[in-house]
Amino acid sequence: DVFMLGKLAAFQIQNLLVAYKERFDKDNFIKNLLLDNLLLVDIYNRAKKLHIETEVRRVVYVVETNREKDGNELEKVRSIFGGKSKDFVTAVDEKNIIVVKELAENETYEDLEKTAEVILNLFKADEDCEAYIAYGTVVNEIKEVSRSYKEARMALDVGKIFFEEKNIIAYSALGIGRLIYQLPIPLCKMFIKEIFGERNIDLDDETMVTIQKFFENSLNISETSRQLYIHRNTLVYRLDKLQKSTGLDLRVFEDAITFKIALMVVKYMKYMETLDY
Repeated sequence: DVFMLGKLAAFQIQNLLVAYKERFDKDNFIKNLLLDNLLLVDIYNRAKKLHIETEVRRVVYVVETNREKDGNELEKVRSIFGGKSKDFVTAVDEKNIIVVKELAENETYEDLEKTAEVILNLFKADEDCEAYIAYGTVVNEIKEVSRSYKEARMALDVGKIFFEEKNIIAYSALGIGRLIYQLPIPLCKMFIKEIFGERNIDLDDETMVTIQKFFENSLNISETSRQLYIHRNTLVYRLDKLQKSTGLDLRVFEDAITFKIALMVVKYMKYMETLDY
């Protein structure tokens, strides 16, 4: 009997090793896939060997937590996707956890958002842990997975600049922000100089709130004044004053666009400055 037990134990250990090696191989494959380290033919050959479907819908999530990894963050996230070996949870650096999720045919972007909320709630319980989650667009082939990953990484950065109040950000929701994020700083400085010349555009809080509301309400004067609890003449007066100081009339669509982009460019420049120091 002892002999049988020994054999059984050895067999179980063997099984564990095989399972571990398979997970390790898959993990290794996914990491290399995300980092674009594989040739096209390698991708398909290795996927086949590892029994990973090549033609399914997938999306990549990047989860960033401000806590130094004590290892359990990864396991925490794994616990949600646990049983299904079709989803991959991995990490390619210290800061981020990456989820490559397989999607059913009928899953929409709303479902993606729900999944992100589930992940976020894992960390919500922990007071001193801030988490940010970004995700790319849905891809249909395994070779496109790295694109979804790059999009998610970018969304994480752009989200911090232009949507700092959000903990979940989709690449598809970045709008103009993602264009601005790709501009070189010298170009931004030139753009701001061309629009405002030597004029200083340091606006006080009241003006900023006014502009924000005016944009939110699609340049509608009566709706904006109603929401700000001010008389419409007060709003008109503020807009006139702004026009005098900046040369832009926000009631004119063209000027409003220019102003909106200028504000975002300034925000981007300020953010990049904080990274330099």
